[in-house]
Amino acid sequence: MAGEPRPGQNDAVRLAESLRAGDVIALTEVYDAYAPFLFDYCHGLLRDRVEAAGALRNCVIAAREHADRLTEPERLRGWLYAIARKECMRRRDSPNRQTGQEAPEAEDGLSAEQLAHREERRKLAHGALAALSGRQREAIDLHVRHELDEVDLCGILGVPLEDVYPLVERARADLGAGVRAALIAQNHLRDCPEAASLADSWPLSPQAAGALVRHVAECPVCGSRELPAPPPSQLLAVLPIAAIPADLRLDVLTAATAEDRAANRRAIAAWTEPFDEYGWPLPYEPTVTRAKEKPQRRRGPVYAVVGAGITAVVVLAGALTAFGGEEEGTSSLPKLPAEPSISDASGGPIPTESKPVDPSPTSSSPSPSESPSESPSESPSESPSQTPTTERPNTPAPTTKRPERPDPPAAGRLAVSGCEMDWPDDQCGITIRAVDGPVDWRVTGVSDGLSAGGSGRLGAGQTATVAVRKDTACWGEKTGSVSFSPGGAASVTYC
Repeated sequence: MAGEPRPGQNDAVRLAESLRAGDVIALTEVYDAYAPFLFDYCHGLLRDRVEAAGALRNCVIAAREHADRLTEPERLRGWLYAIARKECMRRRDSPNRQTGQEAPEAEDGLSAEQLAHREERRKLAHGALAALSGRQREAIDLHVRHELDEVDLCGILGVPLEDVYPLVERARADLGAGVRAALIAQNHLRDCPEAASLADSWPLSPQAAGALVRHVAECPVCGSRELPAPPPSQLLAVLPIAAIPADLRLDVLTAATAEDRAANRRAIAAWTEPFDEYGWPLPYEPTVTRAKEKPQRRRGPVYAVVGAGITAVVVLAGALTAFGGEEEGTSSLPKLPAEPSISDASGGPIPTESKPVDPSPTSSSPSPSESPSESPSESPSESPSQTPTTERPNTPAPTTKRPERPDPPAAGRLAVSGCEMDWPDDQCGITIRAVDGPVDWRVTGVSDGLSAGGSGRLGAGQTATVAVRKDTACWGEKTGSVSFSPGGAASVTYC
């Protein structure tokens, strides 16, 4: 994918302006120029060709509907990736999501000998990538294979620009350590029995890759090896590219332009909202994390950072599943500082998000319909006006004054803070705190894949930690929640 011809900045500006003007021909040019790359990216996130096709279709439709929002037309390509990612995260959160129908690999005409050589190189790439978190793999995939710069990564991943540099630099360091460990495992297992036991099967699992990296860093035998590592661009060049269905083009362009599907297009466009001040879609948030306070995405001077270099790598294929999504997985190596967690979340239950009906696609590329079917956004109904009360007649005050009862102690509220599980740990601690008075608390609910419990009483200002565990093995990056009484929900990032 890297090195393949694609539209330059001038073409991006022209296409963006034509989209704003409603030019149908420009829509076909956008599809022909960007759809193969976007489909491969969506497939890496969803691991299903039907879901990836539906995500690409909705991405093109939303881009046409919201083209006037983009304030920097030269960044059309990165903007399309941001829309595609939000749609993929929404689909990953759907109970109707399809899985298991992975797209075939794009043909490249290699001989049998070349295919065998590539397979060996893929084992090395998979072993190195296994030690990275889902967020690291996705960031490097976007930068190296899809050739998107730091500002694009900021808009696509929905993180402040100043956090993009540490993310990629950490990924580059972890990738280098992973490549070195994988090379040692491939070529020098006889020299170290412990390394051989850690790499007893290929491709390496994330657990085995992380343990092997740590072993190489501490082992005097393995650590003394000096092995040249391939650059990230070469490492990623051997990874498979999902082949876009040939009949998807007609389906997408029909869905984006047919007059009888205008209502469906409006519903799809609503899923992409809201947008930031630059016209980029804000990241998708699952229903359970609506109360989480996220740092504002800051980009700063747009072009001041484009020249800085980033390296590293991509989505795993075959042995590893999709790279992480909105929720950040954790690396087996020393990690970046965690993102801020929920602070002082309180109140009643989090409302369920309303969803519009997923428009029925054509027979060429079916995609699951969303359920339940609701309008994309509903304005809250106004509360009825209060009925005026009549004044009560004056009554004489009693001659004998009753003794006043002491005021009851003020009831406090519960503030909760979410947590992240650092791989390979399978648990983390949620911090709870009593605010404005004492609180009798208890765990009232846990999302699927997690387990937690407990209850007690906290005095005003006191804190406690509630342990939450991961019940099942999983890949990529997921987000769950733990709810509390008297109110509050904590977000938990795991895998």
